[in-house]
Amino acid sequence: MRSRITLMLLLLMAAGCATVEGAGEDIQTAGEAVSGAARDAQGDM
Repeated sequence: MRSRITLMLLLLMAAGCATVEGAGEDIQTAGEAVSGAARDAQGDM
């Protein structure tokens, strides 16, 4: 019984890490888009 619970917890933790990594990549992409827009706006001045 304990080994099943441990296995389930490990699987949930692994899935959570993948989700957080994906969110971090999305945030990074959004930040790069904002930086690019700021550079474009600065170049237009």
